[in-house]
Amino acid sequence: MKLTRRRITNEAKLLLIGVPVLLWTLLPIYHLFLFAISPKESAFAGKLWPDHPTLGNFARVFGQKHYFLEHFWLQMWNSLLIAVAVGAATLVIATFAAFAISRLRVRGGRWVMNLALFTYFIPAAFLAVPMYKTMGNYGLLNKQASLILAMITIATPYAIWVLKQASDKLPLELDEAARIDGASPWQLFRLVYLPLMTPSMVAVGTYALLLAWNEYLYAFLLLSNDRSVTLAVALGNFLAADDSPWELLMTTGLIYALPPAAIYYAFKRYMVSGLTAGAVKS
Repeated sequence: MKLTRRRITNEAKLLLIGVPVLLWTLLPIYHLFLFAISPKESAFAGKLWPDHPTLGNFARVFGQKHYFLEHFWLQMWNSLLIAVAVGAATLVIATFAAFAISRLRVRGGRWVMNLALFTYFIPAAFLAVPMYKTMGNYGLLNKQASLILAMITIATPYAIWVLKQASDKLPLELDEAARIDGASPWQLFRLVYLPLMTPSMVAVGTYALLLAWNEYLYAFLLLSNDRSVTLAVALGNFLAADDSPWELLMTTGLIYALPPAAIYYAFKRYMVSGLTAGAVKS
């Protein structure tokens, strides 16, 4: 009875903390949704539900029926292209690097990983201007390649660290058995390493993809043309007008938030198992 009462008390405490936090987290999302289904004239009415909910805002966004939305689909494509490219490139680089450091024990590998992680001591915002200057020197400004390269440099150190920690947990006996059977390093990588590292690799790829999808600062600095910017940067243009179309801004923001949410829930199982696999050093 005492144990049950303690358990009920603990769960009540969790609810007292968890419910307000959940409501506080969902409030902006509901506000976003409320604007998206409200007509312009009633968007600021302050009601919990609009008198005449509408999907007209979505039709205007998808139909690009506003000068701020003239390149909506192109900018959405830019966001998708950059996010997928960053996710794929980061995954490839981190996978090979973690395999070389953890399984092949290449000389200097740990120094490379530690130096890469050292970059996280410098806030990403401080590196934005030097990155802008570097991209300018190589003629990459206003090209998606500049943002892809910049995001790879940000995402790769953490990805290598996660995969390296997960790789360290694989039994070395597997490598020894494969080598005794005559496996080359490439066969060891392809037939032993990749199948066992799949959950962590999916988690790392998803992490890099979502990081690039949500990036704003580097995208704002490196891309400026309306036809090359991502949708996240284009959303900022809505606030440049004196009479901003808030209902369209919120609708576009809601649409922009759906793909990463879908990706996260699709790979949630891998995200949890993959990232926690590299969270604790064995």
